[in-house]
Amino acid sequence: MPLQAKLDTFREDFEAGRLGYTVPSSVIDTMRRATAELIASGAAAQALRAGETAPAFTLNDPDGKRVSSIDLLASGPLVVSFYRGAWCPYCNMELQALQETLPEFVKLGASLVAISPQSEVNSRRSVRQNGLGFPILSDPHNKIAAAFGLRFALPDYLIEMHKALEIDLPTFNGDPSWTLPMPARYVIGQNSMVLYAEVNPDYTRRPEPQDMLPPLRRAAGQCT
Repeated sequence: MPLQAKLDTFREDFEAGRLGYTVPSSVIDTMRRATAELIASGAAAQALRAGETAPAFTLNDPDGKRVSSIDLLASGPLVVSFYRGAWCPYCNMELQALQETLPEFVKLGASLVAISPQSEVNSRRSVRQNGLGFPILSDPHNKIAAAFGLRFALPDYLIEMHKALEIDLPTFNGDPSWTLPMPARYVIGQNSMVLYAEVNPDYTRRPEPQDMLPPLRRAAGQCT
């Protein structure tokens, strides 16, 4: 099943209370309101686009090892996924789909990393619960997300909802700012040029991992 179909099914089951628990309609309305406002803000249009130069980054993996985009690009193109954290079921489904497609990325000489603001401890949780075989990197204070134009501050009403649901982002991320990245996917060429960019102000929408293959084939000099 395509990734987006899985995400749509989960969202429908979540909102209909078919996951073993009932979600108050006020929570669903708050989530929809926040998403609509973020879309209307035009923030996604300010993010890094295809044809632009991606900023270099060096971040820690769950074991504290420093991972450099420059080092990864020395051996081939790079797929980068920005996600919200292990607490987000949509993000976890995306990570699982990326893991399934990882062998195809590798065949094309590409590396894959995923970046979130969560602490290294919680990044280990992402790796463990999703069975991942690619680097999960911690982005303190969403600094790299900001460099890509993805960081946004949660409105007060959404902060209160997260608190009510016991999603304590300051503790989870080790950052009091209550900021998140818009989910995004990039393919970066070895010259640091962005070959593909998809930014989603609606966190329930994610591109298919297979969408990365055409730009990776072009980067590898293969026909699409």
